[in-house]
Amino acid sequence: MNFRAQRLNRLREAMAKGKLDGLLITHLPNIFYLTGFSGTAGALAVTGDALLFSTDGRYRLQARHEVNKIRTRIGQDAVHEAAAWLTRSGARRVGFEASRLTHAVALSIKQRHARLRWTAGQGWVEGLRESKDESELAAMRQAARLISDVARDVMPIIRPGVREDEVAAEIDYRIRRAGGEVAFGTMVASGRRSAFPHGRATHKPIGQNELVVLDLGVILRHYCSDLSRTAYVGKAPPRMKRWFRAILDAQSAARERALPGMAAGEVDAAARRLLRGRRLARYFVHATGHGLGLEVHEAPRVGKGEKAPLKPGMVITIEPGVYLEGVGGMRVEDDLLITETGNEFLTDAPRALQEL
Repeated sequence: MNFRAQRLNRLREAMAKGKLDGLLITHLPNIFYLTGFSGTAGALAVTGDALLFSTDGRYRLQARHEVNKIRTRIGQDAVHEAAAWLTRSGARRVGFEASRLTHAVALSIKQRHARLRWTAGQGWVEGLRESKDESELAAMRQAARLISDVARDVMPIIRPGVREDEVAAEIDYRIRRAGGEVAFGTMVASGRRSAFPHGRATHKPIGQNELVVLDLGVILRHYCSDLSRTAYVGKAPPRMKRWFRAILDAQSAARERALPGMAAGEVDAAARRLLRGRRLARYFVHATGHGLGLEVHEAPRVGKGEKAPLKPGMVITIEPGVYLEGVGGMRVEDDLLITETGNEFLTDAPRALQEL
């Protein structure tokens, strides 16, 4: 099945609804989604019946290998090459990804290509990317299996005296050895530092009787997975076991609401209601989750008041946590696929509080 042709057809339908003659795409994940190009410099121009991909000389051979059946132009400035082609195509009203260009570049294309009526916008391609097709889901399942295996296998390494950055380095090595890429700076936060939701690994040695939060992600075949687990070095005190039980219950409550047609904010609200009933809601300081795909964070946002409906094919994270200053924090995070009738966890590493 030609998934990229289907994506272009849907994009052109969206352009027609928005009364756009053309579209200038500069966000690299969007370019990959539509063309297969995985380099770091390029632009894509789309009209109702044609398209042009432009890049520079460094990517001549790579573009020839990755970009099939699309006219390609090699030049010094990919964005202006694509904009010039749009002018020559006869397009009048052209959209551009306002949030993906610097102010200086946006001004430059408007000045140099003034014959076009530029329309700032966003989400034209990202909206298509929200629901994954079969090829994308196959990659995401594989990425989820890999990150689950790494999380499961790395737990025995966590012990008193081992530094946070040593654990992070081992995680990164195992990801790369298995053929993946590290999706973001691997997070290992121990002791009081575990109360930092985004606690990057430091030179700190892990101590006895400390919480340790891991947050790790992998990119495999261009698609991401994201997972968090919590461990306790020693025997966890009863209060921490209660807190962690609440987190697991909050994740289950959120999952029960993660159904096709449900507003993303309702998933977040379910987790908060559970934690509020356990008197922990004020220690839950971030959204319940986010979309996952070509980027670690993409639409939809699973946060307070979000009205966007969940759709089959979306992959979101469910990651409730509690963070107490001076004590520590804990979180459990999994990747969840929204199906036609419900949902399915893609990650399967043990979720229980690991006592090491």
